[in-house]
Amino acid sequence: MKEKLYEIPLNDAMDAKEECPFCYLERKTEEELMDFVLGSCASYMERDTRENTDRSGFCRTHEKKMFEYGNALGNGWILKTYYKKLILEMKEEFKNYSPAKNSLKDRLTGRKKEGNSVCQWIEEKEKTCYICDRFTENYNRYVEAFFNLYKKDTNFSNKIKQSKGFCLHHFKDLLKGADRYLSSKDRETFYPLVFSLMEQNMERISGDIDWFIEKFDYLNRDADWKQSKDAVPRGMQKIRGGYPSDPSYKLR
Repeated sequence: MKEKLYEIPLNDAMDAKEECPFCYLERKTEEELMDFVLGSCASYMERDTRENTDRSGFCRTHEKKMFEYGNALGNGWILKTYYKKLILEMKEEFKNYSPAKNSLKDRLTGRKKEGNSVCQWIEEKEKTCYICDRFTENYNRYVEAFFNLYKKDTNFSNKIKQSKGFCLHHFKDLLKGADRYLSSKDRETFYPLVFSLMEQNMERISGDIDWFIEKFDYLNRDADWKQSKDAVPRGMQKIRGGYPSDPSYKLR
């Protein structure tokens, strides 16, 4: 049943016919997580949710997106308990901190002892993000569901063939998934399919960008834009993923 739950949005992403179905899923999943954390369901008032956000915190990217989302009170509540937990941990780290002493040899050679425990504590804090971590769980399920559908659903395979390919960022993950979820025989047909798909669509994007630039020549001022009006954000997406031209996602 869980497998089916991931197949439905995956099929929706393929049907959207965008530059990368995994970018589509990434945006949708992130928006759903933002709604869960800060939306009208007020999950930030639930004890178990706050315990989880206190434990994981949020990365710089998602803190900015949460601020832009618009629920200042919700962000305040999340910060309230997070700060209290953070300060307790920080005081404990400071209490147990002991500066590493350099030997005479270290001082003469200019070497410094490594392993500042407070730095390590901060680094561990920066490795976790409530939204990133939960997105990764969903994303890995989507990759697995992608190959399950590819193997058993001819209609889904046709959707791949008729798609615009993938951004390079997610294409890398797809290739890793192929090595994990496909047999040697299946990989013999999958790789030529997606390699050809990527070549065709990278060339398409490149052509759109070329024509976008040519349109700024006064000789082409009356020419049709064709598919090039949004070539720059699509070109950016195809390389690194995401939606560069998206406005901030806000509380509805």
